[in-house]
Amino acid sequence: VTGGSVDNLKLVGSASADIGFAMADATWDAFNGRDKFEGGKLPVRTLAVLYPNHMHAVTVEGAGIATMQDIKGKRVSVGSPGSATEVMALRVLEAYGLRDAITRERLSVAESVNAIKDRKLDAFFWAGGLPTAAVTDLAATPRTKLHLIDHAEAVHKMNAKYGPLYGASTISKDVYPGVTRDNLNATVWNVLIVNRDMPDSLAYDIVKILFEHTQELVTVHKEAANIALQNQAAMLVPIPFHPGAARYFREKGLVVE
Repeated sequence: VTGGSVDNLKLVGSASADIGFAMADATWDAFNGRDKFEGGKLPVRTLAVLYPNHMHAVTVEGAGIATMQDIKGKRVSVGSPGSATEVMALRVLEAYGLRDAITRERLSVAESVNAIKDRKLDAFFWAGGLPTAAVTDLAATPRTKLHLIDHAEAVHKMNAKYGPLYGASTISKDVYPGVTRDNLNATVWNVLIVNRDMPDSLAYDIVKILFEHTQELVTVHKEAANIALQNQAAMLVPIPFHPGAARYFREKGLVVE
């Protein structure tokens, strides 16, 4: 278990791991050698586009937070060190001019939930699938009312500075217990990444198995329903596909880079 996308990318880029999960924004940074990867470009490639990670900006009733501007001066976790949640959270805050206007904590989603239950934290960011178990746990806590903070208007500024990586979406009020309105949020795609030196035949076989057994994965987590062939050709992420993966997709009639 690692800290998240940044750690996964470094492991895959150094061939210390064969395959990993990462968010598209962190992967793009690694591919270009910027931000947390300023030491040099990493030889990573996309194996498959998986599902959208939804940025959750989470607070609870009583914290005095209704909008993004309300978090100024508050205790806020931006995600664990080495995570793509941290990368994306800081970009959301930057878009609102709030990056340096909070008391910043760097906690995992589980640690954040515990801290907010103990009133040691006012809000936290988490980028993940729907639903996220830890957020569901917080929402189901007695005498706790979950509130998700709208922030979709940050997407334009984020894309203008960092590239076409983010989308605006909605977390339905039905996803988490007690939430009474839809949340307008930012999303980024989750990708399966490998080293560019992975043998083409192995990359091909992994992708073939993944797309021919997707329904089995849905029984584990419903976000797997978003793993779809059409998403591979939709230019949802700018990182090139591994040649072995690209061969499989072309056999399926897709045009991919």
